[in-house]
Amino acid sequence: MNPAAPDAALPDAPIVYHDRSIGLTVFGILTIGLGCLAALMVGFLFLGQALAAATPQGATPFALLLPAIVLYAGLAVALVWLGIGSILAKRWARALLLIFSWSWLGVGVFALLTMAFVLPGAMTAASATAQEAGRPALPPAVMGFAIAIAFIIDGVIFAVLPAIWTFFYSSRHVKATVEWRDQRPGWTDACPLPVLAVCLWTLVSAPLLLISVLAGYNVAPFFGLLLAGPPAAILYLVVTGLCLLDAGLMYRLDVRGWWLAFVTILVFTVSSIITYSRHDIGEVYRLMHFPQAQIDQVQHMGFFAAGRFGWMSALGCLPLLGYLVFIKRYFRAR
Repeated sequence: MNPAAPDAALPDAPIVYHDRSIGLTVFGILTIGLGCLAALMVGFLFLGQALAAATPQGATPFALLLPAIVLYAGLAVALVWLGIGSILAKRWARALLLIFSWSWLGVGVFALLTMAFVLPGAMTAASATAQEAGRPALPPAVMGFAIAIAFIIDGVIFAVLPAIWTFFYSSRHVKATVEWRDQRPGWTDACPLPVLAVCLWTLVSAPLLLISVLAGYNVAPFFGLLLAGPPAAILYLVVTGLCLLDAGLMYRLDVRGWWLAFVTILVFTVSSIITYSRHDIGEVYRLMHFPQAQIDQVQHMGFFAAGRFGWMSALGCLPLLGYLVFIKRYFRAR
């Protein structure tokens, strides 16, 4: 591959970049494989719904599964599309896969930390439910083994794999390869990748919010109240509009978009803390018409009690606010 830039330490010596076309093809095929797995998850959701209908807890209302089904189906299409783009060594594919892998890694680390707090309680709650139903409880050794296996599997899925994808697509050799093979700058080059990531997250959030409204997730925290039905739907529609407006402003590096995102997340964080200090997750699930047996199982965990769940929600928002502070330097004042 032709040299792309002079070496800072040796001004007369060019930096030699290695062609990573084969790697782009291999990771493209693997990404298509991930898309196929996401498509399988859609089938598993339908299968799980059918199996759950025969249990004492009952199946979750199908409408409440709609956002997850749409998410996995959309992810399947996107990953296949990105995999093909990687095989063709497109600039946009490398940029979007780098954003995807970093996002996957960030969400994965957060999910693993959440599991560390929630999974032991969930296993204990499941054992208590079994005892109440007259079935033998899980022995502690079996429970510990199951938790360890779950952490190993999820660690590979949510930490190891995204780290590998991130390492590959962040390579300067990969960047030089796609710029050499696809020399025309595209839409992903018009915005810094850290900002483009927020724009894409915001754009994905908008349709998911709309689907949530259609699916019946019409419950929203609002400064101490649990809005349900039409008031919650109206709030979600307003947030959807804000997401679309924010994505457009941030893509143009307009600082008003940054402030809109920061204030919106901050307001909803404060609202969640106030609301969930007075209400527990069981009340939310009742308003969503979840089966009572499932609500009882969640409440057995203890982590979602009033007060504790509010602070857990706040901790989940802190990384988002921190990331917005990190990318503030990319925006220009109007």
